[in-house]
Amino acid sequence: MKTSYRRAVHDALQEALQRDPRVLLMGEDVGRYGGSYAFSKGLLAEFGPERVRDTPLSELGFVGAGIGAALGGLRPIVEVMTVNFSLLALDQVVNNAALYRHMSGGQFSVPLVLRMATGAGRQLAAQHSHSLEGWYAHIPGLRVLAPATVADARAMLWPALLDPDPVVIFEHAQLYNLEDELPAVPAADIAHAAVRRPGSDLSLVTQGGCLPKALAAAEALAAEGVAAEVIDLRVLRPLDLPTLAASVRKTRRLLVVDEGWRSGGLAAEIMASIAEQLFFELDAPPLRVCTAEVPIPYARHLEEAALPQVPDIVAAARQLLGRAA
Repeated sequence: MKTSYRRAVHDALQEALQRDPRVLLMGEDVGRYGGSYAFSKGLLAEFGPERVRDTPLSELGFVGAGIGAALGGLRPIVEVMTVNFSLLALDQVVNNAALYRHMSGGQFSVPLVLRMATGAGRQLAAQHSHSLEGWYAHIPGLRVLAPATVADARAMLWPALLDPDPVVIFEHAQLYNLEDELPAVPAADIAHAAVRRPGSDLSLVTQGGCLPKALAAAEALAAEGVAAEVIDLRVLRPLDLPTLAASVRKTRRLLVVDEGWRSGGLAAEIMASIAEQLFFELDAPPLRVCTAEVPIPYARHLEEAALPQVPDIVAAARQLLGRAA
């Protein structure tokens, strides 16, 4: 039976609250309303207001409260409605959560899980649509996850809660209605990238909401006789460079697809890391397909034009292979 990504997140939250009495969920509208994206429906009735807490409209305040709860021995899951709003809490995340272990000489840790929706494609305009995963992946002291499948949405939360340091989980909002078969016991891996489609002609590396587009592009390329290997990063910090390097050694070509902007972005980091390690094994310069360097537009046709799309990925792959468009 198929399960939706949304249901997988709900069940992961429910399981965590059942397994460990130290776990609590907090954020805007997670209680009586059932969550902005319906992740926590029914959890307030099941676990009560002490463990499913509605918070004031203050990201700086409730993320800070979550950090304090983690320092005090609890295992908080803090939900921020969208990545754009998380910028209001950057002081707490960057200057507190990520630094406590280092600045205390290992005496304190912050076992906090920070969840948030990310990404565009829903005509919600710029303040609700950006992909800022690369900003968080830049910060030492954080583990950054991007579950792109129903199985990962179900399985990644519990090991994230077991991590003694803060974990940020990005859920692309375009994936919430995705449905797929869910294994009886989904693999719980928050350390490695995953090969979603094997191939030998080029390595197509992506994450989050771009994974379905990358797989669709690989299918289109297969009709042209091109075998693209699709790598789902899953873990944005620390990057699983050995898996990426093994793929590129085989295919000798790298194409990175990322919904973030090109300038100073995650795609640039991946390309630079591969070039440093495997420069003389590449048959062509690495390429990337990223979002246009503009705030995400509201109008649908402009939003679609700004984002990476399947034809853009296919065209870049052809360029990488030296084929005419």
